[in-house]
Amino acid sequence: MDAICKLKYQRYGRRKVGRLLDQIKGKSLFEAEHILASLPMRATELVHKAVKSAGANLSVKLGKKLDIKRIWVKTAFADQGPMKFLRRVQPGPQGRAMPFKRKMCHVTVTVSDIKGGK
Repeated sequence: MDAICKLKYQRYGRRKVGRLLDQIKGKSLFEAEHILASLPMRATELVHKAVKSAGANLSVKLGKKLDIKRIWVKTAFADQGPMKFLRRVQPGPQGRAMPFKRKMCHVTVTVSDIKGGK
């Protein structure tokens, strides 16, 4: 059985979060937590939160407490969020206001109790 966790409108770039998600794809939750704990990137807190939430969603779906060594990260990816949601301006040349857009992403993590299950 699969369980999904979606984090939307996160203030991180899609490519930076995607590099972390590629590291944990196909691993057990136990391995994924240790990998994320050892990486020195700021977005690891965000990805760790999504992985733990997906594991909790699976245990609620199945109705029993599960061993994190037997739960596998099936898919993990980050999509581009809206760029016009947070509007800021920076001073530009000759008194102009130049738009400054914050990057956002949507993180999706799917876990399964079957290794490599399709």
